Formats: sequence, C-alpha cells, structure tokens
Amino acid sequence: MQPLRTAMAKSAVSVCKNAYVSTANRRPSADDLLVLLSVGRTGRYTTAAEELGLNHTTISRRIAALEQSMGGRVLARVAGGWELTELGREALAAAEAVESAVRSLSTDAGGRRALEGVVRISATDGFSAYIAAPAAAAVQRRHPKVAVEIVATTRPASQQRSGLDVEVVVGEPKVHRAEALRLADYCLGLYGSRDYLAAHGAPSSVADLHRFPLIYFIDSMLQVDDLDLAASFAPAMRESVTSTNVFVHVEATRASAGLGLLPCFMADRHPDLVRVLAKPVSIRLAYWLVTRAETLRRPEVAAVVEAIRDRVRAQHDVLLGAR
Repeated sequence: MQPLRTAMAKSAVSVCKNAYVSTANRRPSADDLLVLLSVGRTGRYTTAAEELGLNHTTISRRIAALEQSMGGRVLARVAGGWELTELGREALAAAEAVESAVRSLSTDAGGRRALEGVVRISATDGFSAYIAAPAAAAVQRRHPKVAVEIVATTRPASQQRSGLDVEVVVGEPKVHRAEALRLADYCLGLYGSRDYLAAHGAPSSVADLHRFPLIYFIDSMLQVDDLDLAASFAPAMRESVTSTNVFVHVEATRASAGLGLLPCFMADRHPDLVRVLAKPVSIRLAYWLVTRAETLRRPEVAAVVEAIRDRVRAQHDVLLGAR
C-alpha cells in the first residue's frame, strides 16, 4: 500500500510541475496586457473596468492570468490604488506597443492617425479655468475623440497618481517615478475694488496694511507651502473672507470685503479691481506639471500637455501681471 501512495504522490507532483511549466510558458494575452495598461494608468480596478466596459471581477481575473503567464506580480497595492511593479513596467511597454498597433489602424478623414481616449487632469482653480480648459478645447477641436476631464483642486503633487494622467501644482514638487516639468511663472498681487478703495483709501506702504482685512486662503486648510508663504509679507493683516477656492477670493474682493491677494491673470480681467502696492507686493510663484513617463507616451496625453504648454507660452505676460 505504501509504494502505491508514494507513486501517486510522485505522479501528483509531476502533474503540478507540468501544469506550472505550461502556465508559466504561456505567452501573455494581448487582452490581458491592455487590461494592465488601463489599471496601470488609472491605478484602480473600478476605473479600468468602466473604461473597458468590463466588471471588476473580470479585471481581477485578467490581471491574475497575466501574472501567471509572466511568473510574477505586475501590480502592487498602495494607498489609494495600485502601482506597477518592475515586472509590471516591463509588461506595460509591451501593452503600449499593442495599443499603438491597434490605434494605428484608425485614421481621421485626412488620413492622419486618429487620437482617442480620456485624459484626466488635476490643477488649481485658476489654472483649470484659464489655461487647462482652453488647452483642452484646442485638443478637442483637432481630435474630437479625445475627452479631457479637469479636476479643480489646490494641493501638492500626490505620490500615487491613481486615476490621474496629469497634475498641475504650485511650487516644485518632490515626486518619485514621475516627471516634473516647470510650466510657467505667475504673480500674485494685492487688489481692492474701486468702491472699497474710495471708501477706505489705498494703503501707502506695506506697514500701512495693518489697517486692512485680507482675503485669501483658509490658513488651516492650505496644503501648498508656496501659497502658505505668499501672505507672509503682511502678517499684521487680519482675515476677512477666506476660502479654499480662488474664485471666491476674486468675488469677495470685488464685493468690497477687503484687499485680496490674487493671481494677477485672474484679477486683471476685472476693470472694477485696482492693484495696490504693485512693486512691494509682487509674489512670483511657479506652475509645475507632473506625469508618469509611461503616461506621457500616450499620444492623447502628449497632445494635451503640448496644448497646455502652448497656452502658457501665449499667456506669459498675462500670468506675470504685465498684460
């Protein structure tokens, strides 16, 4: 009886080994690679499932099949989503080649390669409205199948860019596994409405600012160091209306709530706002663009990034308050 059991055990081990070798030697499926491409870009199974028209279970099963065929993990769990492993980044290059080959079969009416897909951008409120939105519109006119989603928020660059293709932040970001490109400088200045200045007078110097209330960000909720330091020129100014949204700053200033520390490219659009102490209060900050190298290789993302860069070049003087 013992020899029979030993033989059966050896047979079972042999079957398992053969099955493992068969699975490990199986070529990765092109479909599985495209699923990895979507998860790698979005950082989430659920978002990838929505993009591909699949359910979460199918996404999970395809990733498991790809890992079996490649003999290792292609994704690692991180806070807020999934990140590619070293093996996953190798697989991503193959997935991009598959995607490029498929898309090369699609051309527009002029015979040019047709771009398509969704590009997700995170940027500050003002940048979203006056730079990102016109840039997105320019891309959409040239490439109607490219959709651009803009998330307006003021925060530092995230370490895991789950669900985002491009981030635009204020101040030089400290990121890993990503590229950071300096886009443009812009200026903040002090503004008051004509009615407010007529009623209260204009400040004669920085020292005179203690008489005036300040309209700016909520100090306890501000996450960006460069913006936090911007108001340090006049620590004696008391707070008036504060908000996490810069459009609220502009409108509160126009409504005579005090002096607003505003981006010049936003305030200068309103003839009822007057800049005060232009020389002593001119705070220069920088917009930076953050994206993964593999994300930037997507033609639709590259087209949006180039349109953003074109827009900031065209708005150079406006951004600096030189009009």
